[in-house]
Amino acid sequence: MRKRRTMVVLAPAPDSYPPSNGPVAPPSDTNSYEFTGYKSCFTYGELVGITGGFSSANMIGEGGFGKVYMGALGDGRRVAVKQLKVGGGQGEKEFRAEVDIISRIHHRHLVTLVGYCVTENHRLLVYEFVSNNTLQHHLHGEGLPVMDWPKRMKIAIGSARGLTYLHEDCHPRIIHRDIKSANILLDNAFEAKVADFGLAKLTNDSMTHVSTRVMGTFGYMAPEYASSGKLTDRSDVFSFGVVLLELITGRKPVDSSQPLGEESLVEWARPLLVDALETDDFREIADPALECRYSKTEMRRMVEAAAACIRHSVTKRPRMVQVWRSLDVDGGSTDLTNGVKLGHSTAYDSGQYSADIELFRRMGFEADLDTAEYGLSDQDELPPGSGRQQRTAAGR
Repeated sequence: MRKRRTMVVLAPAPDSYPPSNGPVAPPSDTNSYEFTGYKSCFTYGELVGITGGFSSANMIGEGGFGKVYMGALGDGRRVAVKQLKVGGGQGEKEFRAEVDIISRIHHRHLVTLVGYCVTENHRLLVYEFVSNNTLQHHLHGEGLPVMDWPKRMKIAIGSARGLTYLHEDCHPRIIHRDIKSANILLDNAFEAKVADFGLAKLTNDSMTHVSTRVMGTFGYMAPEYASSGKLTDRSDVFSFGVVLLELITGRKPVDSSQPLGEESLVEWARPLLVDALETDDFREIADPALECRYSKTEMRRMVEAAAACIRHSVTKRPRMVQVWRSLDVDGGSTDLTNGVKLGHSTAYDSGQYSADIELFRRMGFEADLDTAEYGLSDQDELPPGSGRQQRTAAGR
């Protein structure tokens, strides 16, 4: 019996938001993931061949759902092959969700799916290869040059545009659910590409999704999501705010080497953000490695955006499109206040906050925060001549 085939129509990436520049194609109800015209179906043997038999020398990353290998197609294009763990049905579930979602996305700031492979025992995804590792690597890696301010601003704007596309121009909208610096890949020009949609969820505009299992990375997760599993697009906004704090401060989202009470980047930064905006002095919160070499106007815009994103009250956080517009002078001006006056933090609006953040902190320290899905962690020791010695990152 011939398998059904389905054409996937990709919405073009608009230059401004909103309105939408065309809906994303609705999910297919077929179990035959044979995409015509845009995506390629690979055999398992083909992927074995292009990765050197999934050689450890070609492994460029490892995460909770599997390993990532570098390979090259017959036309010379480098790709990243994600070999998903299979077992208990979870691997298949994540595979099908990821293929269904990513195949319908096309944007310069989102990693592109090239193809896939599915057999009884293997499920693999083939992505474009993004050559310059991750934002996490460049901000927190040992012995690397300090990332200058123009690059940080460029990455913030690019990743905000990609996430805005997911939230505003995909119908139904796509919530990423695991935004972090390790999932922002960089090309050689330091253009940002948001990766890892394996945890993404499609939600209807009128629906607040309550997940049966909370998934994400502690240190980035919105308190309401960490404590209750309630998921909205504003959960992504909170996580992106933590990424902005990393760009501003150079600090990790959770760092147990910091003094007691300052381990959480969000908690440490909250009062400093308010002070910086009230005094127009950013020296206390800016990454000391920058040595004050930044545009004060741009720094203020990023600090304002970060402060708005990490508000404890979900309804007081801006939409992603507002965040993008506030960062990008070409995106048009926008108001991030949402009724919140400067100096009046919404962090303590809820009596549940202390319990939420304590759970948030405790679970964060129990998690392994140094593992990276793409690229290498700081602790990796590479054998001489290994393909992993290249400072590269894989677009899943």
